[in-house]
Amino acid sequence: MASYQGVSHSKVVQRRIKNPSDADKEFAKIRGNEIPIVLVPRWPVLFHFYLNVPSGPFVLYQQFHKDMGKLNPGVIWLWPAWNCISHIVTRGAISYNAPARDCPTADNVMINIDLSLTFRIGPDIDGARSFVYKLGAHRLDELLACETEEAIRGLVYSVTHDKVNDLREEFAVGMLATLNSKVQPYGVQIMNVKITDVKLPKELQERLERTTAFKTKMEEQEKSHENRMRVLDDKAIEELETIKKTNARKVQEIAAEKQRYVIERREMEEKAKGYGRVQEVEAKTYVEVSLKKAKGDEFVNKVKGQQDAEALLKRTDIECQKLIIESEQKAHVLVKESEAGLKVAEFDANAMIASAEVEAGAAESLAEKRRYELEWNRLEVLKNIAKSGRKFIAGENGEGILNDLMPQLQIRNASMN
Repeated sequence: MASYQGVSHSKVVQRRIKNPSDADKEFAKIRGNEIPIVLVPRWPVLFHFYLNVPSGPFVLYQQFHKDMGKLNPGVIWLWPAWNCISHIVTRGAISYNAPARDCPTADNVMINIDLSLTFRIGPDIDGARSFVYKLGAHRLDELLACETEEAIRGLVYSVTHDKVNDLREEFAVGMLATLNSKVQPYGVQIMNVKITDVKLPKELQERLERTTAFKTKMEEQEKSHENRMRVLDDKAIEELETIKKTNARKVQEIAAEKQRYVIERREMEEKAKGYGRVQEVEAKTYVEVSLKKAKGDEFVNKVKGQQDAEALLKRTDIECQKLIIESEQKAHVLVKESEAGLKVAEFDANAMIASAEVEAGAAESLAEKRRYELEWNRLEVLKNIAKSGRKFIAGENGEGILNDLMPQLQIRNASMN
């Protein structure tokens, strides 16, 4: 089978062996890319003196070329030639490589793909008999080669070259189901299908590798940037948490201080209320005491006023009586004095009449005497005025006074007139 880049297409084969006891060794011998899955021992000439039946693989035997089914493991002595072991089928899992070369993609890029599948024959003797008599190793190899080649080329042609790697898992699942549906009736079980490698043309592969390397570098840069961003975010978050904790602590301190102020304010309010209540009680007490004292003073003053009024009335009555008595006494005295005065006046009048009659007789001599006394009195007055110092006197009064002081001027003026 064809191979590329050191990967050969596997081939399952059927081999002939001499002794059935060498089956395990033969199954382990892989010549090139040939994988033995069925062994056919040689037929004896007359009989087998002893036959060692292996216990690992499925062992089928025939009698006169008729299938007799399973032959139990162990040693058989003197087994005639018409009995023989027809097929020895492996029970082990077989790894089958099916590389495909120059598979065109949807954008006409030729790629090479390595596919590996694992299968086994069985799982019981009926499955082994179906495989041996209905399919066989050669036709199984052809079937697997055709199916895997067709499936790979169909898968590759459905996508572009840059999407091939993305469909490995999807292709493996679909391929596994497809192959099992075709080989299970013949006693073959496909256990696993896997695309092991995808090879693009060398130049394209190098370009894609550079692109991948650049993408990887970009991813590394992005991861490094994300890491730096994460570090910065973590640092910012840490700083933010520190600020939040600091602010929370400050808020708690402010809240505690506020609570303390509230408590102090309540204490002050309670103290003020208590002081106010005390002041109120004291004021009420003082008012009540004052009111009672005022009432007492009012009562005392009323009583005292009444007493004072009664005393005043008594004093007034006494004084009135006293005044009445005194006025009566004074009136009586005045009456007596008036009567005495009347008599004195009568006597004086009589005396004056008598004196008048006497003066009438000496009227002229009395008139001269009176003028002399008047003149003398005037001169005394002028004397007192003259000796009391300088005086400024104007007008008719001044002139009159000067005339009185200097009679000769008055005589001169009169003569001039």
